[in-house]
Amino acid sequence: MSPQTLSLTIDPAASAAPFEQVRTQIADQARDGALPVGYKLPTVRGLAEDLGLAANTVAKAYRALETDGVIETRGRNGSFIAAAGEAADKEAAAAAESYARRVRRLGLDQRAALAAAENALRATYGAGA
Repeated sequence: MSPQTLSLTIDPAASAAPFEQVRTQIADQARDGALPVGYKLPTVRGLAEDLGLAANTVAKAYRALETDGVIETRGRNGSFIAAAGEAADKEAAAAAESYARRVRRLGLDQRAALAAAENALRATYGAGA
């Protein structure tokens, strides 16, 4: 079995900002298992240099990934892919519960609340959502 490696491509012409491209690609590779739990990520400076980005750009992506529970930073030991599935599920459930309470306070019935959520998901994920 070949060792997993981080593979990122930054498209300067893309509509997504470079930090978002880094964040999305690492999150996708972690979710797909291409980067297993415990995989040590390159340092912020090292990855920035490899990608031709500013260190602050990569640091912003790492902070967002840590906030999302995709990676964990262990001080001087570096940043690692976290076991994020359960944390992501819990956060999604909390967000859904908050949404349900809010739309009920607004007076929407369940059908209207679901339609609003589905429209938001389509806008975020694309027409196939």
